[in-house]
Amino acid sequence: MALKVAVQMDPIEKINIAGDSTFALLLEAQARGHELHYYTPGALSLRDSKVVAETQALAVRDVKGDHFTLSAPAMTDLSTMDVVLLRQDPPFDLAYITTTHLLERIHPQTLVVNNPASVRDAPEKLFVLNYPHLMPATLITREKALIEEFRARHGDIVMKPLYGNGGAAVFKVSRIDPNFGSLFDLFTATFREPWVVQQFLPQVTQGDKRIILVDGEAMGAVNRVPAENDIRSNMVRGGAARPTDLTPREREICDTIGPELKRRGLIFVGIDVIDGNLTEINVTSPTGLRAIRNLGGPDLAAAIWDCIEAKRKAAA
Repeated sequence: MALKVAVQMDPIEKINIAGDSTFALLLEAQARGHELHYYTPGALSLRDSKVVAETQALAVRDVKGDHFTLSAPAMTDLSTMDVVLLRQDPPFDLAYITTTHLLERIHPQTLVVNNPASVRDAPEKLFVLNYPHLMPATLITREKALIEEFRARHGDIVMKPLYGNGGAAVFKVSRIDPNFGSLFDLFTATFREPWVVQQFLPQVTQGDKRIILVDGEAMGAVNRVPAENDIRSNMVRGGAARPTDLTPREREICDTIGPELKRRGLIFVGIDVIDGNLTEINVTSPTGLRAIRNLGGPDLAAAIWDCIEAKRKAAA
């Protein structure tokens, strides 16, 4: 069953195809004969009560430097699509939230992956707080006294922006740290929202595991090992991908959160686990598909499209 698929993503000419999960999804969709249409978030509009976007027909190739071809743009009523892939990267700001409100108008008649209302209601560093028994000690605040009290109880901590991504502005702060005051001032001046303060997990040096769940089921994982002298394991920050299997604790985490992910229509989710501690539930634009495949793991782009096709068939 050939589907008409639109993808809302960041500029395709700027992506690194070697590790880009959106590109993996596009390659798989094209291989299955689906018709691809591309647009960036700024092209999304509401006109005469219809959700429209200036889209371009898209063909993709797994060739560095020559990975796509686009047609001339045309205004498209997105309700005529079978599927919209919501794949723009954070920051999760008001512009991002606005796209979820617009796409919610066509879902589920047009299947939006992931469900835009659930994406909006599940910020990645807040949704995870529904499972405190699976997490390290965590504080959401911008109050200096609370952070100091948290440090006194837990020792070394990590501070990061609540709506950040890709490891940007993630800092380790020691129990006694002369840089804390300056870092607090920097965060106060830079971010309007509260920050995430978490107990530091020393085992992060052994890796931060990204686990992919498809429709609530754990399907594969990659262990991301930080570069020397860095606590950030994100591959865009120099983390190295290593093959891995799931531990019993990690399967327990997936079994606990999986049913809720499925209920919310969060088909493609990436969770982060350090030393058996759940730290984030990523629902906006998770990554990891190509790394897992390149390390000999399963083809999760195929698993995701199997799920999407089954849902479209059931709705027909």
